[in-house]
Amino acid sequence: MESRTALIYSPDFSKFSYGKEHPFKVQRFRLAYELMEAFELTSLPGARIFDCVPAAESQLLTFHTHSYLSKLKEFSLSNEPRADFRYGLGDIENPVFPGLYHWACLGAGGTIEAARLVTEGGFDIAFNLAGGWHHAHRSRASGFSYLNDSVLAINTLLQKGKRIVYLDIDAHHGDGVQEAFYDTDQVLTISIHESGESFFPGTGSEKEIGSGPGKGFSVNVPLKEHTDDALFMKAFDEVAFPLIAAFDPDVMVTQLGADTFRTDPLTRLEITTHSYGYVLKKLKALKIPWVAVGGGGYENINVARAWTLAWAIMNDFELPPHLPARFIKLISSLGYPNRMLLDAMHWAEDDDRNRALDAVEKSIAAIKKKVFPIIIGAHG
Repeated sequence: MESRTALIYSPDFSKFSYGKEHPFKVQRFRLAYELMEAFELTSLPGARIFDCVPAAESQLLTFHTHSYLSKLKEFSLSNEPRADFRYGLGDIENPVFPGLYHWACLGAGGTIEAARLVTEGGFDIAFNLAGGWHHAHRSRASGFSYLNDSVLAINTLLQKGKRIVYLDIDAHHGDGVQEAFYDTDQVLTISIHESGESFFPGTGSEKEIGSGPGKGFSVNVPLKEHTDDALFMKAFDEVAFPLIAAFDPDVMVTQLGADTFRTDPLTRLEITTHSYGYVLKKLKALKIPWVAVGGGGYENINVARAWTLAWAIMNDFELPPHLPARFIKLISSLGYPNRMLLDAMHWAEDDDRNRALDAVEKSIAAIKKKVFPIIIGAHG
């Protein structure tokens, strides 16, 4: 039976800017949507496109504090540079710009709506391109993230009595989401990311497994730099997939950051569309109601390719390996030389790969020893 899918996208996503020199470019949302259109993925029979409705303050308060939201609103209305480092606002990483609050509420509202669509709207999958702000904390912006949309959406699902798996495949550890649900067994958080030993946000060790009733329900697979496609698939196959299957959630929330790709300027992993697509196809095969959100990615065409591939897989649509001529013409005018949608499987250099393999095997062994007996023992 054909899946019913929802894509959440707003042209307003691209009306704001973090600043000319900031690595996060809002134009990537428009490029992703343009590529989907060029492949005719926005008019598939089982798919619908939804605009974004900003999150209401009452929804934001299920996680964020009054004082933090008040400061976000205040700074959002100002045309002058503002900063308050108690709240993580106004530094190079988390700049303040006019309309910031509305822009952050748009992304958060999109993910909350995605959660509603898969639980009340009759949709199997809902994908919010402008979600995935996994570093935002209760009272502090962090890592380009101001409002933690995944936490807010998961909170709406918990209010309905749902059990949730949150899987994060961004290059950065999903620290804000882990923190929010560290002491509950109703949300299983799994993050596969570049090791925080010398990389932002400095968290996400395999030793972080939750506390109290949540012990065993926070799972981290830190990857050494130069982890390639085969090792990424190994981490997913040996940790994430069996845990998701054993936990058997009511809803699956996935953060699909594309900064794991080998040409991303901020990260040191060596992933391509090969393993990215592999993971998404296995997630689709689970047939769990699925909320997907965007996330990181600092090379715009990588983001467009990754999220277009994700949307195609969600709709069981096979894409050709080359980018469409229409899209090539568009990006050529912007200075991008890309011609391929799909990458061949990539292998890292031997020495780098061996170090990455040793690291991932140690992490997997530790997780199987400490976490598997709790999750698979209770649910398997």
